[in-house]
Amino acid sequence: MKIEHIAMYVNNLEAARDFFVKYLDGKSNDGYHNNNTDFRSYFISFEDGARLEIMKKPDMVDMDKPLNRTGLIHIAFSVGSKEKVDELTNTLKEDGFEVVSGPRTTGDGYYESCIVGIEGNQIEITV
Repeated sequence: MKIEHIAMYVNNLEAARDFFVKYLDGKSNDGYHNNNTDFRSYFISFEDGARLEIMKKPDMVDMDKPLNRTGLIHIAFSVGSKEKVDELTNTLKEDGFEVVSGPRTTGDGYYESCIVGIEGNQIEITV
């Protein structure tokens, strides 16, 4: 088995799409719109075949996203090297995203950083 895709609701669908395309080399489809419900979505595909569905519909509840909570907490992206972790982390920081941790080597041996990305969702950047 494999995870087919992960989905997340967002308030600004185009900004979320642009974030994953610009910073994480995602490739977006042309989008989907259900005229009856006004549901909209994009699938963002990544080089290894992983996919992220970002979605929006009317009347969503936007809840706080504290860093320490139960449930899904971050999406991790492997960028291939320590230098690329450092580079992407710096780029995101310069573009105004909060760096939560790192870059650093964790106790379990990962070289990573974690940022608060689009709409308060955490993104881990690792080798």
